[in-house]
Amino acid sequence: MGDDGGDGGRTYLLIDGENIDATLGVSILGQRPAPEERPRWDRVRSFVERTWDQPVTALFFVNASSGSLPMPFIQALMAMGYTPVPLSGPAGVKVVDVGIQRTLTALADRDGDVVLASHDADFVPQVSPLLDDRRVALLAFREFVSTQYLDLVDAGLEVFDLEEDAGSFTRRLPRLRIIPLDEFDPADFL
Repeated sequence: MGDDGGDGGRTYLLIDGENIDATLGVSILGQRPAPEERPRWDRVRSFVERTWDQPVTALFFVNASSGSLPMPFIQALMAMGYTPVPLSGPAGVKVVDVGIQRTLTALADRDGDVVLASHDADFVPQVSPLLDDRRVALLAFREFVSTQYLDLVDAGLEVFDLEEDAGSFTRRLPRLRIIPLDEFDPADFL
């Protein structure tokens, strides 16, 4: 599926865009995100590449059940080095979830590390076995990560924050954050 980068290492980055967008809109912004409020996906890809210092195969899963694609967005993804995965299926089928589940299952038979951008606990059964022999991370808004994923942290799952660790937003989001005491500045609240 491409160059291994010489040392054989590769990271597979799987983006559940619907889930990230819904969490951002409903739980953080309280409205549908405007384009300038959405993650900068090029920053996400660069963060993953830098963090584990190896090439990234970036897959962005898109629900195309309507029969059409948001071509400007698809073209932008491709320009940033993503491979769009447009999926369709019958009504009531969560095609993006099924596609990501199948991809995670297929990755069990391949070498490579995995970063999943989602909050959706539906992927826990496919993520869990990957922890045995590779680095695996969840990239999400930390406060919305399912406790089912947090239970996997002791098994080696890393959790990266989409805003704070990946730096994928152009301005600070209005999130309620847990503040480590040594980072607390009362002036931020006065």
